[in-house]
Amino acid sequence: MASRILLPLLVLLLLFLGPHCSTGAAARRQLQQARRARDPNSQVKFDFSPFLIQYKSGRVKRLMGTDVVAASTDARTGVTSRDVTIDPSTGVAARLYLPSLRARAPVLVYFHGGAFVVESAFTPVYHAYLNTLAARAGAVAVSVNYRLAPEHPLPAAYDDSWAALRWVLASAASDPWLSRYGDLSRLFLAGDSAGGNIAHNLALRAGEEGLDNGGGGARIKGVALLDPYFQGRSPVGADSTDPAYLQSAARTWSFICAGRYPIDHPYVDPLLLPASSWQRFGASRVLVTVSGKDRLNPWQRAYYAALRNSGWPGEAELYETPGEGHVYFLTKLGSPQALAEMAKLVAFINRD
Repeated sequence: MASRILLPLLVLLLLFLGPHCSTGAAARRQLQQARRARDPNSQVKFDFSPFLIQYKSGRVKRLMGTDVVAASTDARTGVTSRDVTIDPSTGVAARLYLPSLRARAPVLVYFHGGAFVVESAFTPVYHAYLNTLAARAGAVAVSVNYRLAPEHPLPAAYDDSWAALRWVLASAASDPWLSRYGDLSRLFLAGDSAGGNIAHNLALRAGEEGLDNGGGGARIKGVALLDPYFQGRSPVGADSTDPAYLQSAARTWSFICAGRYPIDHPYVDPLLLPASSWQRFGASRVLVTVSGKDRLNPWQRAYYAALRNSGWPGEAELYETPGEGHVYFLTKLGSPQALAEMAKLVAFINRD
């Protein structure tokens, strides 16, 4: 009500004082500020810095992870990449990476991180990481570009990633790279942060539903969860008893899924899964990596312990990098710590 009265008064004051008066300039600034205060394109609805800001109009301003690079032949690694559209109706796509190969190689389906709201399969950081990983692992890599929240809240990312995984299986005989070089008996899923969360949930779904039309059980040899995005109300560490942190985590998760799932849903807190779900986990091996300074570290460790103690018949490994923060290996790709972690991942993929 006050703003409705203030705006006409400011206009009258501006007209009275004139455009060349310093007082008039101040009045004009106040008028612009009042207009901005009423503009839903300027009013913040949710501040998810450093990732994005959503305004009351629905406009989303991403603060990172929007740059893209074209598919190419990488001069540093010799890996060639190309893009494919998986579902034209949703825009789900992928970037495939092919290193120099003389025989059939493992197939790695990779899901990027970014809190479910930023980054893509085409950003410079993931393009560089997948080039390096494909070259060192000698694997055909498929980096999935799923839809992002808040425009497409969860479960969109899960559904898109499942569609991409099914596309890989369906294209084994038709895609020129997968048919010639891919060995689907050595199929791996991997992802960092939100992508690790996706890889876990897809492996669960594969165990429940199977990956082919007839059921058939799991056909995933291994899953690598790199600093995966897991949280919840479970008392697994100091942060899990910090009310302010838990409130912030719950608010963020609600934003990502548009309030569809609470913070204690198994999508984000796998510790709540029943034993039967763990036991049907759709992979024979799992690698969990954690970084010493990652605030999600307690939940990641608890995940590893829960998987090992669940009765699941597979093999789980935990790899820790002390002194580093969440997904440090993406921005410190050439550091000794990042190279050592990648060597662990490469060995995980290539182990008989």
